[in-house]
Amino acid sequence: MPKGEGKVVAQNKKARHDYHVEETFEAGIVLQGTEIKSIRAGRANLKDSFARVQNGELFLHNMHISTYEQGNRYNHDPLRTRKLLLHRKEINKLLGATKEQGYSIVPLKMYLKNGFAKLLIGLAKGKKHYDKRDDLKKKDAKREIERAFRDRQKA
Repeated sequence: MPKGEGKVVAQNKKARHDYHVEETFEAGIVLQGTEIKSIRAGRANLKDSFARVQNGELFLHNMHISTYEQGNRYNHDPLRTRKLLLHRKEINKLLGATKEQGYSIVPLKMYLKNGFAKLLIGLAKGKKHYDKRDDLKKKDAKREIERAFRDRQKA
């Protein structure tokens, strides 16, 4: 966990399975009033979401934030496009990298930090099918080693 990170609201576990994350950035999100209330209630989903640079600004697409239960007719649209807040240098770095072949901007986790919703985004390159299988094999082998070590200590 990065220093100062608060309560994790949503995680995109599939992202690390589908991509090699090379660099991460912490971004703020421009939200409406009912959206932050839903996020604090833990009703956000990062699955299938992605970020894209448009007109020199970074936007998050397909992130689902459920409508607020006690909201009125001014409730938000659950899948609306949201602006991400980053420094100009970071946006330029992401823009240059995404113009290269195979790089994407993927949201990894959303958390609350000092009362504000923050999004950890990663500059990622897509994995091939054999890379995914390789990672699963390594994960299984590590689990087996830990299990054997734990059983050995009990005996």
